[in-house]
Amino acid sequence: MSRSQHVLVIDANNGDFETASDTIQLTGVTNEVRRAYSGTACPGEMRDCLQNQTGLPALVLLDLHTHNDDDRSAVMHLKSDGNRHTAPIVVISGSLSARSTNFSYQQEFTAQQMKSPDHVSYLQTLRTIVIWWLTMALLLTGREHKQ
Repeated sequence: MSRSQHVLVIDANNGDFETASDTIQLTGVTNEVRRAYSGTACPGEMRDCLQNQTGLPALVLLDLHTHNDDDRSAVMHLKSDGNRHTAPIVVISGSLSARSTNFSYQQEFTAQQMKSPDHVSYLQTLRTIVIWWLTMALLLTGREHKQ
């Protein structure tokens, strides 16, 4: 299964998506940023990737709590196929409740990060996450990384 170098951001909030997309671009990596608005939209995004032969995401940034949806369904879809499961899934959420944390451990997420109320700090953290997973971790595991 081919793997493109795009980043999939699953977040219904336009501001949060734009922040993530802009931050990814500011890191200097040239990876395309795609969006699914919710866990229920995620299967369609994955189906489109496979039908268009653009490959699966190299990195998934997931907000578990979107406006009208609990995006645990996105995780279940992402992990339903072994090829999807290999992509790092990083949960970035404004609220890390005990329920969310337990779910994250059960699903063996790659990482979980709370959104800082300090916007500058949040941007620095997001940049670090993107750079780490798209440059260091993917290279160290032997996955292709072409820019």
